[in-house]
Amino acid sequence: MQPNKTATANPALFWFGLALALVFVLIPIVALAHDVAEGDKAFVQSIDGPAIFPFLYLGAKHMVTGYDHIAFLVGVVFFLRRLKDVVLYVSMFTIGHSTTLLGGVLLGVGANAFIIDAIIGLSVVYKGVENIGGFSRIGLNIDTRLAVLVFGLFHGMGLATKIMDLGISPNGLLANLIAFNVGVEMGQVLVLTLVVFVFSSWRKRPSFEKYAFAANVALILVGVALTAVQVQGYLSS
Repeated sequence: MQPNKTATANPALFWFGLALALVFVLIPIVALAHDVAEGDKAFVQSIDGPAIFPFLYLGAKHMVTGYDHIAFLVGVVFFLRRLKDVVLYVSMFTIGHSTTLLGGVLLGVGANAFIIDAIIGLSVVYKGVENIGGFSRIGLNIDTRLAVLVFGLFHGMGLATKIMDLGISPNGLLANLIAFNVGVEMGQVLVLTLVVFVFSSWRKRPSFEKYAFAANVALILVGVALTAVQVQGYLSS
């Protein structure tokens, strides 16, 4: 799962510059994304009782539009060639985020959303660094499966925080939470199907070996931007 180190300097510089431009584009978007959409919040607050399909939709919408979750999953599957490996790592992530999503809301265990989102940003940084062999170069061996599970717990806590921000009614809470979680999984499957298809096609081309390193550097920079904005939000809140 380690990248081929044949990336040339010029393409790396090109992708590095492109990633920097992407970071500056993302910063204002990330800064605004911390809040729950007012339309969704008003809709959820109007619901009293089980509402399976609306919460399925909200869960899927959150995952499909959750660029921090998507960035992490892109890093996870970047070098996975076998379907069983994709299923294994995605299952670890799913177990993690489902546990803290359901447990966090049902037990009323919250956390500062800025801190959780900053850790989610760091999860993107971690995966990019691992993909380019950064940890192995300093003799640090991390069990990727365990790391994906642990970061999944933080991603789930982030989801739980968003749910609690919605002001969901306790009437029908369990059914609605399960529906939301299933919706998240549906959105995840949709996103991963597209991502795995793109990577499967890209790996057959010479450009994959050429740009894999630079692409993961770009992923690291995106993670740094996600983290920095949340830290700034925490300090100014």
